[in-house]
Amino acid sequence: MNDANALTPTPHNAGKLGDIAPIVLMPGDPLRAKFIAETYLTDVVQYNQVRGMNGYTGMYKGKKVSVQGHGMGIPSIGIYTYELFNFYGVDRIIRVGSAGAIQPQIKLGDIVIAMGACTDSNYAAQYGLPGSFAPICSYDLLEKAVMAAKEKNLSFYVGNILSSDIFYNSDEDALRKWAKMGVLAVEMEAAALYCNATKAGKEALCITTVSDCPFTGEAASAEQRQTGFASMIELALDIA
Repeated sequence: MNDANALTPTPHNAGKLGDIAPIVLMPGDPLRAKFIAETYLTDVVQYNQVRGMNGYTGMYKGKKVSVQGHGMGIPSIGIYTYELFNFYGVDRIIRVGSAGAIQPQIKLGDIVIAMGACTDSNYAAQYGLPGSFAPICSYDLLEKAVMAAKEKNLSFYVGNILSSDIFYNSDEDALRKWAKMGVLAVEMEAAALYCNATKAGKEALCITTVSDCPFTGEAASAEQRQTGFASMIELALDIA
């Protein structure tokens, strides 16, 4: 590896070693990363624009924090989080994203903290395990998130979510089958994040805000998804 590559370890991220904090918040939408950095962080420096996947480092209440988009789906978050954990020395990643509620008691705007992530993805097959791997979060981060959410009097739920590879599913009953197994909500990334964190010996947590309810048709607007998740973002920053 030459000196240039040593400083910039991957083709997907222009950040140099030392540019990225040990703690990273990751929304799927790179514009939400920009919003978080501009709204909540001070002394902000942008370290990445490659493929439009904005990455920033700044200070939050005296702590160095980075925020970077991870894109949509397991393959995308799989790349970005693997590189952050293994090439940039990141110790802790908190995904701050959106999810669709598939339990009737969960409403638009509620927060779902993912203790575990079921998936229809083949991502964990790479490990060659003699069975099915159950991706779970860092208990330390989970405990902190639950305690902070209670202190903030937020409307939140903790449990299993589904990380699906399929946004437009031809099986119209697929989500109802997962709902019958107690799964709270559906998104598209947490399982890969949890797999990567476990394999690297690092910490991860997925916190989501409910942006739609597939069974009722309720949905937040694109603008609300980008800028309207303040409670989730502040919760993640406070436990980072």
